[in-house]
Amino acid sequence: MRILIVEDESTLNKTLSEGLRELGFQTDEAESLKDAQYYVGIRNYDLVLTDWMLPDGSGIDVIPEIKRKSQRTACVVISARDDHESEIEALKKGADDYICKPFEFDVLVSRIEARLRFGGTNLIEIYDLRIDPDEEKVDYKGKEVELKGKPFEVLSHLARHRDQIVSKEQLLDAIWEEPELVTPNVIEVAINQIRQKIDKPLKIDTIETVRRRGYRFCYPRKA
Repeated sequence: MRILIVEDESTLNKTLSEGLRELGFQTDEAESLKDAQYYVGIRNYDLVLTDWMLPDGSGIDVIPEIKRKSQRTACVVISARDDHESEIEALKKGADDYICKPFEFDVLVSRIEARLRFGGTNLIEIYDLRIDPDEEKVDYKGKEVELKGKPFEVLSHLARHRDQIVSKEQLLDAIWEEPELVTPNVIEVAINQIRQKIDKPLKIDTIETVRRRGYRFCYPRKA
């Protein structure tokens, strides 16, 4: 599961990120509202953990953007403000939880895990095709198809954005933790795996190449 941490105090941001990664979460770190908006625009998150006061604005201002993109993404506000009015304001903005600073890390983790349990399902269902990111499973007409790792993540990302053309750069930013360390041809390898393991044996088309622009999820093909 992927978490975005929005916290302008660098030490705390790093501590939270390292602690959550040790527990198996994938994390991205932002230290400003602008950076948070950038990440929210290119990636899907299971949970966003945001500070209230940021150098360029309020962390709660990104919550409506998150909820418009995905209602199931949980938003947790952490803040030094310990008054009821601030908590109410954050909740009205769409926050799912509000935690006052300072806090114990294990308490924060418990609250995060509780929110993720209530976050609903990631299941993607398109006619006879079911993609389950939580279980890393692909099912077609009741038959499970073997697809794991990055090819599975590429398929899931394109299926979530099936009305859009997604470039190689956008796929790298959305899926690889350090996209600057890999070359775009890893996307071609992943797409080829999808076609070899799903499209070819099932005789369907899931991904189409849009010349010089990227890829688009195309199942089912329109007549």
